Amino acid sequence: MSMTILFAGGGSGGHLSPGLAIAERLAEQSPETICRFACSDRDIDRTMLEEAGVDFMALPARGLSMTPRGIFRWWKGYRRTVMPMREVFRSSRCDLVVTLGGFVAAPVSAAAALEHVPVLLLNLDRVPGKANRSIARRAQQVLCAVPLLKPRRNWEVVGMPIRRNALAPGSRVECREALGLHPDLKVLLVTGASQGARTLNMALPMTGLRHHEAFKGWQVLHLCGEHTPASSIEAAWKEADVRAQVRPFLHHMGQAWGAADACVSRAGASSVAEARANLVPTIFLPYPHHGDDHQRHNAQPMVDLGGASIVVDEIDPDRTAMQLGDTLSTLLASEKLLETMRASLADAPMPDAAGLIAERILAQGDWKRPALT
Repeated sequence: MSMTILFAGGGSGGHLSPGLAIAERLAEQSPETICRFACSDRDIDRTMLEEAGVDFMALPARGLSMTPRGIFRWWKGYRRTVMPMREVFRSSRCDLVVTLGGFVAAPVSAAAALEHVPVLLLNLDRVPGKANRSIARRAQQVLCAVPLLKPRRNWEVVGMPIRRNALAPGSRVECREALGLHPDLKVLLVTGASQGARTLNMALPMTGLRHHEAFKGWQVLHLCGEHTPASSIEAAWKEADVRAQVRPFLHHMGQAWGAADACVSRAGASSVAEARANLVPTIFLPYPHHGDDHQRHNAQPMVDLGGASIVVDEIDPDRTAMQLGDTLSTLLASEKLLETMRASLADAPMPDAAGLIAERILAQGDWKRPALT
């Protein structure tokens, strides 16, 4: 059955990657299905979607900031997104909108509702945000990538969709060589996800300087994001006398996960899922500015499995480095601990959620049915 599906989300790689994963599986299961993306006008969205080779439209939606100016910018972006999207739905076929979260999803789903286009909400975090709670009221179906902290009726947990290029394509040695890393040194992956993380970028080299002995036999692959010059991070690692390769971003994260023996990361839902799927012991530093602390909740199930730990981001890099030092040193120094954590993750394999969701979309038939209550 031929379908046209619009994925709505963006503003970060974590909001786009699950949609790209589902689109990949749809292409495999139903090559005639057409997938398009409605995203933000941020560079990260354009870069990711161009690299993936998918059709997309960039929209002027903005995140909500609770200041008079921020509220005006949000409302202006909301209106400037809803109106053209209504015209898109009127003038071209769309069988289903799949919303992925982020500030683009709400106005696109509102336009879809006004034009009677069915909506499937994929909630990515354990604590759903206001936008997703609003979208759920007009969605024909709600699926969850992770178990909710407070379960909701008719919100079905299916797992996190993961792109094939976020899974290790070979052995550790093969992945290290593909990235230009030393094949015989262990790899600590440092990532703040697609946008990088200022505290991690500054605190990790400090930790290397203060706990230099723990880094013997290790090298660092540091993904710093586009907002921090890679040269400054390279200089900090050089001062710590730790071998490091610094890059802004990797499109093929599977190589990084495949090369890694351990990781220090933010705890976005996609990052947690990728670390778990690739069996990489990880120290998570959840983003500290979310009021609902949803990144800590995202990481907790992997901690409960025994494959991860959580360290508080103190916002100040020096204090964060002090918090991180002992935990990271212990992890790097103990191959037995690393093996135990990997085994814990291997004992709890993840389903191919992207494939399952693709099957659900194709098998559903007529999506135009009453919304959930």
